[in-house]
Amino acid sequence: MILLKQLLLLSFVLPLAFPLDAEPSLIVQIKQPQLDKLDAEAHCTSRRVAVEANNLSPWKTLPEECRDYVMEYMRGRGYLLDLQRVADEAVLYARSVKLNEDGKFAWVFDVDETLLSNLPYYAQHGYGSEIFDGGKFDEWVEMGRAPAIESSLKVYEEVLNLGFKVILLTGRSERFRGVTVENLFQSGFRDWGMLILRSSEDHGKTAMVYKSEKRREVEQEGYEIVGNSGDQWSDLLGSSMSMRSFKLPNPMYYIS
Repeated sequence: MILLKQLLLLSFVLPLAFPLDAEPSLIVQIKQPQLDKLDAEAHCTSRRVAVEANNLSPWKTLPEECRDYVMEYMRGRGYLLDLQRVADEAVLYARSVKLNEDGKFAWVFDVDETLLSNLPYYAQHGYGSEIFDGGKFDEWVEMGRAPAIESSLKVYEEVLNLGFKVILLTGRSERFRGVTVENLFQSGFRDWGMLILRSSEDHGKTAMVYKSEKRREVEQEGYEIVGNSGDQWSDLLGSSMSMRSFKLPNPMYYIS
């Protein structure tokens, strides 16, 4: 009698748990991809934060599983909002500085991914998930079509109007001076005090060593570097650092 009651109970419960028109395995198959996507997004967000905080070990390429995440970030509002936040803080700081009358307060700007955007190039090369090809990137630079980063252009203009000496310090080779000047002009950047590019003796040096040396030379000319804007930590760290630095977001590539 007891066994009969148990069988009747099972016959009532099982159809509720697994309807005749649905397979139990489908429930898992529907939910699992959603969980995987959430996990991947959390992983890539965590990685991006680690990059911006300089907590990630030196890396060569963006992991393939984070390519779509970085694509959406770079093409969406997140990147623009992060750029604007950095710009707002830089302007507030610049306005707070009491400039002396000798014109020796300087602000250093990097060029690529700081003043000019190479996003059109990286959009065609996996947003940093491909191994960097120096030859192809040089061809892009030679085209002189990198657009301005609008929030950085406003910082640049503000710093100029306040009376800072603007110094552009880029890792580009000296042979790209002409096209770099033209690209900067076309994108709205003018009236800088110095444009420093890598000479032949600078090739082979890490970005941090090269830029530290160039900042030291600027200081030796009597300038005090009050601000520094760059998308790489190697733009900002090292010796002869500025009084305050501003790191722009860049999850696509790393330069030591």
